[in-house]
Amino acid sequence: MRALIIFAVFALILSCSSTKKLPESPEESNAQDSTQYEMIVMEPGFEVWFATNSKPDWYHSQDYYESWNRQYTHAWNAKINSFPYGHLLNNPINYEDDIDYGLEINHKLFYYFQYVERVLRIPILRDGPRYVTGF
Repeated sequence: MRALIIFAVFALILSCSSTKKLPESPEESNAQDSTQYEMIVMEPGFEVWFATNSKPDWYHSQDYYESWNRQYTHAWNAKINSFPYGHLLNNPINYEDDIDYGLEINHKLFYYFQYVERVLRIPILRDGPRYVTGF
């Protein structure tokens, strides 16, 4: 019993010592400098459709995707308050023209708009891209 008490006191003394601050690694400081974006789609069925119907992200340039995404997001946000699709497009898309979201995000957003128009049959743009995938 005495050995258990001595061990507990010894463990208590060791646990009270101050913690040492570890120097920040260069990898952590680089990660803090860059902003990364993630696109989460809550639409059931989109991820499966996207995996089976989208072309590789390098098929078109980032400028191509950005150009269409600007048009689509402006039209999407304008339709939110309109009848009959306003209740279906209930969330605005905060796509800022001056931010570089990268090729992957622009590609996925572009194909989300294609999914909404072609699978859900909700028109967003009157004159959208003519041929995107082999629908």
